[in-house]
Amino acid sequence: MNLRPYSTPILALGGSLLAAMGMYFVFLRPPLLPEDLRYIGSTLQNTKENIPGLLNWLQKVFWVMGGYIFTTGLLIIVIAFTSFRKRLRGAFSIVIFTGISSIGLMTVVNFMIGSDFKWVLLTFTLPWIIALRACLKTNLGESL
Repeated sequence: MNLRPYSTPILALGGSLLAAMGMYFVFLRPPLLPEDLRYIGSTLQNTKENIPGLLNWLQKVFWVMGGYIFTTGLLIIVIAFTSFRKRLRGAFSIVIFTGISSIGLMTVVNFMIGSDFKWVLLTFTLPWIIALRACLKTNLGESL
């Protein structure tokens, strides 16, 4: 079974999910979600009254963060269709580290805080895992 052709589009799917998440953070995510308020033990009204500039500041923080998430997704797509597809030296390692430091870390933190989105984020890690496994399996199969 040749899994090589599948690892590239699966990794690109992972990049696309990140890019879409970045767009969500830029255009749709409110400054504070109900889960944020639960975690910090406050209400929206209390936050607005006691920290009046927080919501405005957080919105800008999420614009920047969303831009970075979007860009990371785009770069993963490019890597998937170039160096990862060609199995260039170091591409596999870069994909491991980008997965761990991007969606992997985000998922772990969301589990730590008991986020409502933790399971969704966990599913977003699957393309990385599947693509890396397919790539590794293909490479091992070629060396046998």
